[in-house]
This record gives sequence, C-alpha cells and structure tokens, in this order.
Amino acid sequence: MSKHSKLMNFLSGMPDFVFDYIEIAYNGESINTQIGYSIDIKTFLKYLQKFNFSYIEKIEDFTVADMEKVTLRDLNAFTAYLKEYETDTVSIDGKHIKRIRRNSAYGINRKLSGIRGLFSYLYKNDLISQNVTDKLDFKKLHQKMKRPLTSQETVNLLDVIYNGEKYYTGRDLTEYKNRKKRDIALFTAYLGTGCRVSELINLDIRDVCFDTSSFVVTRKGGDEQEIFMPVQVENELFTYMQERVENEKAKDDALFISRLGTRMTAQGVEKVLKKYCATVGIYDPDKARPHALRRTFACNLIADGIDIKMVAELMGHKNIEVTHKYYTQYAIEKRKEVMQNFDITGNR
Repeated sequence: MSKHSKLMNFLSGMPDFVFDYIEIAYNGESINTQIGYSIDIKTFLKYLQKFNFSYIEKIEDFTVADMEKVTLRDLNAFTAYLKEYETDTVSIDGKHIKRIRRNSAYGINRKLSGIRGLFSYLYKNDLISQNVTDKLDFKKLHQKMKRPLTSQETVNLLDVIYNGEKYYTGRDLTEYKNRKKRDIALFTAYLGTGCRVSELINLDIRDVCFDTSSFVVTRKGGDEQEIFMPVQVENELFTYMQERVENEKAKDDALFISRLGTRMTAQGVEKVLKKYCATVGIYDPDKARPHALRRTFACNLIADGIDIKMVAELMGHKNIEVTHKYYTQYAIEKRKEVMQNFDITGNR
C-alpha cells in the first residue's frame, strides 16, 4: 500500500472536518507530515471520547459541535495525559496489543501543534465560535545544542564515501560498490546544496538540468525552488545519472533509488549515512543524521562570510530566525578560536 493510500485509509475513519483540515491545511506538505498530524488528532479525539464524550461510539461520529464544547481544562488535562498513556491496537489476526506511550516535551508540543492547527482551521472557517487553544500553554523546551560536522569529520566522511574499498571487505564491500556512485552523488548534493532529505529523495530524473547546472526541488509548503549546483555536485550527479538511466531495476522516475529499484526513503538515507559515520568514528547521533549535513552546509556558508539573508534563501527558510540558529552554532566556534588565542598576561 502506498503512503497516500495509507493516509486516505486512515482518514476514512476520521470525522469529515478532520479530513478537510488535513487536505486543505497541509496541502503541499509531505505525506509523512499529513499522516503524523492525523495520528496526533486521532489520539486527541480518542482521549475526548474516553474521558469527556463517552456517548460518542466511534471517532468518525465527532462533529464540530463537539469541538465547540472542548474547554481549556480539557486541553490541559490532555497535555498531562500525553506524558504517559496506554494504547490498544488490533493486529491482523485480531489480537489486542496494549502499549505504553511516552512523550517528551518536544513530542507533547508537536501533538498540541496539530490540535491548535485544527481549532484554528475550524475557527477561521466559522465552524466554531472561539479558538480555545489560543489560551493553551506549550511546554518549555530546553534546546540541545546540535553541532555541524567539523572540517576533519567532513573530510573523513567523504573519504569513506569515495574510497570505501579501503574500509570494507566481503559482503560490506560488495554492497558499497553497488551503491557507490549513488551515495557519492547523494551526499555531495547534500553537503553541496544543503537541501532537506525529503527534497533530495523526491527528485525525479527530469528535475535535473545540466544545461543550467541546477535542479528543482519542492520546498516545505509546496513552493518550487531552483537549486544551483557547485561543480563537484554537478560532476558527481552527471556520473551517477549515466548509471541510473541504465538501471533496469528502476520502477519509477526517481533520481535516487534503492537496491530494489524503488525511490529511496528518508529512513534509508539515514541508515546508509549512519554506517558511513560509524566506519570513520562519528558516533554523535546528531551528527550521524542527514540533517547534520544540512547544518554543516549552512555553517560553512556563514563561515565564508555569506550574508545571512542569502543563507536563508539558499536553505529555503521563510523565517530568517531559523537561519540565526546556524549563525549561533558558527559563533560558538569563533568564541572557541578567540579564547584559545587569548593571553591572560595581556601580551598581544
């Protein structure tokens, strides 16, 4: 079953106003995003059904009139409930599987964000008289500092991607050789353009144009943007494309494909990257995720003196405050450099 079919199947058991909200508010967003928010809203409705609206037999029976009855107290109680709760699902063979779910402050805020979005949608479309979620307080988050790859880590990572023959033997070596050109093209494109993993894996062959040295990606929100390629990225993509178009296993027009011939997934990209990182001793989990390469791209631009507005444009950020986070990470390295060269005697 495709992800879109999975989403439609999931929404078929939801109230009509939820179906409309997901279809309209998240039009242009990835299917994974739509599925995620749909699950969060279902969790909320099941909570209401259990503790506040016991007369409602099925989730799809909820109406906008029921949403009108939700109070701030209900929302605060739901927030507390999200810390730890039990779910009951039915397996294919009809067995009930109970699990304990726990959420961090980040996970709770993500779920509340979907609920607030739903109420905002209903209020703006005059389906409810007030948006009670405006009074809802989100959990305070203590941001963990996520660093970019250092120059040496980047060199080491590229070395194993380009020269895996020095690192692998046996079956690992065979697998590496089979995906070598793809991985070189994929990860140089990542480090050389700063695109999101979703933007790269959703590329089709036709999206790449060597005449203009660019490819077109669909950014968050559905806007398209032309991405211009550095020479190294263009060269590696060109080399890979010759292999890609001749691949008889390919089942669609996806640019980056798995060994089965299907479009690569974000999970697949992360799995491959983690293996390369482990090979060269990069064990920090934040640095072994695809977003670390995007973070590294941004910090390198800032270190090269590129104006932060241009960095925001290249990163596809609509809010420049998001880009400022990368500047903060770059500033940490500059502070380190200043302090390492500081002489406590005052000698210059």
